[in-house]
Amino acid sequence: MARVVVLDYGSGNLRSAERALARAGADVTVTADLDAAAGADGLVVPGVGAFAACMAGIDALGAGPVIAERVAAARPVLGICVGMQVLFEYGEEHGVVTKGLGLLPGGVTRLAARRVPHMGWNTVDVPEGSALFAGIDPTSRFYFVHSYAAGPVSGLTDAGALVTTCTHDGTFVAAAERGSLSAAQFHPEKSGDTGAALLRNWLSTL
Repeated sequence: MARVVVLDYGSGNLRSAERALARAGADVTVTADLDAAAGADGLVVPGVGAFAACMAGIDALGAGPVIAERVAAARPVLGICVGMQVLFEYGEEHGVVTKGLGLLPGGVTRLAARRVPHMGWNTVDVPEGSALFAGIDPTSRFYFVHSYAAGPVSGLTDAGALVTTCTHDGTFVAAAERGSLSAAQFHPEKSGDTGAALLRNWLSTL
């Protein structure tokens, strides 16, 4: 059974992620212990709310280097929602730019859509070769709730990432996979059986 740490840096949504990963077959610990985060088979970086607040929590814990070192050592990391967004170089909210972890190229900006936030169930467009979405019906829907999204897609693909996109008026990054680093803008832990299948896929890579 894979040992997975859900990083507790003061963001919400920890327990639902813990329960979903446990149901998917992981031995899950929710902790702020950086040694445990460094040593786990898989590390999940959750996140809800504002980019700047999540980065402040990560910085206060001193977790940024641990996440970066795992990625450099090809040890699996999964970012979820704002936990995905902080993996990018920066986030811009209300005209304020906050530095991210810089593990993926590009930035996080407000969705260019008539209805913001983007809230509810949506399909995604998955690239060939995706490990996260292996065996998942392409008509499946995932649960989104966000006002900001990462991009551009071209910068990620140029950097060797597999990019799954979603359309909400315009196209945005719904998920990204590069080496041992995986990230999802939607909430797999709130996406029912389809989200559970995605988490099992991630666990199978550990």
